[in-house]
Amino acid sequence: MSGKKKKQKCPEGTPDWMITFGDLNSLLLTFFVLLVSMAVFDRIEVQLILSAFQGSFGIMEGGNSLSSGILANIGETTESLPSSEAGRGMAKAIKEAVSMFQAEVKTRKVRVDINERGIIISLSSDAYFRRASAELDIDSARVVLEKVALLLQNPDLQGKTISIEGHTDDSPTDPYGPWPTNSHLGADRSLNVRNYLVDFGVNPTRMKVVSYGEYQPIMPNDTEEHRSKNRRVDIAILRDK
Repeated sequence: MSGKKKKQKCPEGTPDWMITFGDLNSLLLTFFVLLVSMAVFDRIEVQLILSAFQGSFGIMEGGNSLSSGILANIGETTESLPSSEAGRGMAKAIKEAVSMFQAEVKTRKVRVDINERGIIISLSSDAYFRRASAELDIDSARVVLEKVALLLQNPDLQGKTISIEGHTDDSPTDPYGPWPTNSHLGADRSLNVRNYLVDFGVNPTRMKVVSYGEYQPIMPNDTEEHRSKNRRVDIAILRDK
């Protein structure tokens, strides 16, 4: 009897290695579902959803960029996001703007940004204005301005204020010329854009003209490429306060 081996009793419950393996499979499945969702959802819709969580994780501040490119700054807050009709309407208008100016964005003549202010359509001054001048080259600008006017007819954008804002680089102007400062040059450029939009059917009471001159650059004025990006006229479709 003493020579017989005692049978080893198996421990009760699930082995530890199986619990760890199950957790790993669950995480992999979750990650796979997330990747599929990102591929299926419209890129803009995903970014709008993500922007609802700004400031919640300690890594995103309200108004910061989520990505670079066509949609450079989706700066929504949880109060102004797709929970309301106005938010959903703005999201539709954003999609329309990105689609409408796709050709100009590819050639870097236009940039479409979305931030806490609203939809910002930036026209490159080098593409649409004569060098060191406020004269708009309407032959080049007609198509893009007609698109802007068409976009502003979107029912979701009715009643929204349009701020037309002139920006320059920091190169000095001729103090004895028609534009003694960059602020004068930016003002005349934005005013000319406003006048053509009126000609194309935009209600003038919706628009205001602003000049920031050289004082709100988006790039350092250290290279010619950067300077060219600073020379622009922004058409800002402002959100409701």
